[in-house]
Amino acid sequence: MGGFAPSQSPALAQFAAAQLASRAQSAMAQYDLAFQVSPIILVGGIVAGGQGGCMPIVYLYNQLALLNGGTTDPNAFFARYVPMPGSTLISNQIGMYPFANQSVAANAIVVQPLTLSMLMIAPVNQPGGYLSKLSTFTSIQNAFANHVIGGGTFCVATPAFVYNNLLLTAMTDVTHGDGQQQQIEWQLDFVQPLLTLQGAAAAQNNLMSKVSSGASFSGTPGWSGNTQAQLPPITGGLEAALQTFGAYTPGASSEAVGALP
Repeated sequence: MGGFAPSQSPALAQFAAAQLASRAQSAMAQYDLAFQVSPIILVGGIVAGGQGGCMPIVYLYNQLALLNGGTTDPNAFFARYVPMPGSTLISNQIGMYPFANQSVAANAIVVQPLTLSMLMIAPVNQPGGYLSKLSTFTSIQNAFANHVIGGGTFCVATPAFVYNNLLLTAMTDVTHGDGQQQQIEWQLDFVQPLLTLQGAAAAQNNLMSKVSSGASFSGTPGWSGNTQAQLPPITGGLEAALQTFGAYTPGASSEAVGALP
């Protein structure tokens, strides 16, 4: 007579289903925290003297404890963030004049800065929220303004890409007029500058240094502007912060973020 296969046990099947459901719920919670609750990290600027030189945005409205505690209540956090359509991963520009051949046309491409817009959704969802909204947004505005003036940058994690070295160019009210609350949706516009210190040094050390010194070079020079510098790997507090949010895998570069666990 055949034995009873463990895989056929209703209790075991129920346990396995519960385990899968728990893992799925955990993955969704990590995704939510990483890309919707706190996808923006302030780097340098006003937090240059802090641990790791970076700070998640939830710290600006005193909700870091909720984030570290693993809270999954969608109404527990002050704001949520969604990437807006129109953000760029690759942006190149080419001259509109006739080219001698395809090779010349390819060398005429000029790399453009990347842009990203995030929608900040911050309705009043807690008791006393209307009383604290003015002070909270005033604190956020002051922090952003001082951070930018102090030379600070931003790291923004989106489901498709992690943008490093971003500059904040605008924070605009885009609230629709058909709701009962005002000023609850804000568009944060970021731009990733084309030149970095490493990129400028690399450009001068290669082609431009030869041109400046009058040295000869072999092959056809690529007149495409500066080459995008290789960003250093994510280290220190930024690595820890992204790992907390589930948006970073140790060993990955700052341009290649690993999958969520």
